[in-house]
Amino acid sequence: MTVLTDVHTDFIGVVHQKFSDLMRDVEKAIMQMEEDKLFWTPNNHSNSVAIIIKHMSGNLISRWTDFLTTDGEKPDRNRDEEFESTVETREELLEIWSRGCQVFLEALDTIKSVHLLQTIYIRNEPHTVMEAVIRSLSHTSSHVGQVIYIAKQVTTEEKWTTLSIPKKQK
Repeated sequence: MTVLTDVHTDFIGVVHQKFSDLMRDVEKAIMQMEEDKLFWTPNNHSNSVAIIIKHMSGNLISRWTDFLTTDGEKPDRNRDEEFESTVETREELLEIWSRGCQVFLEALDTIKSVHLLQTIYIRNEPHTVMEAVIRSLSHTSSHVGQVIYIAKQVTTEEKWTTLSIPKKQK
């Protein structure tokens, strides 16, 4: 095995695990929320959980469909539509989330060690495949934090089960 092969195996494995953790956290948060709260916003400048999830999914689908041969900002992506309220149910929202995550995870599984340093484009900007993966993981992580924060705000303390280690426990 070469060093690049070892790096590839470790990198893809860590990203797969971290992304799977993010997926589960979103799903756990969504399942704890009352359905109507998925569409709640505190003001006109904020996004609901449903909108955030639509945006994350749209971003992942655009970035990771044919990522080695096409720009990550696909011409058929309507980013503005991602910020419109069109989802009506928890089940529909979970399906949208699952679809975006599947595209990313399937793309991740196709990355070979020779691809890690290959240049691809996102919005006509060059990135190595590694940079693009980290960019998506970072983007998704920040929005997952928003989803969890909103979920905790709109779910009563008695009904909320922490997604990490509870306070005052080691």
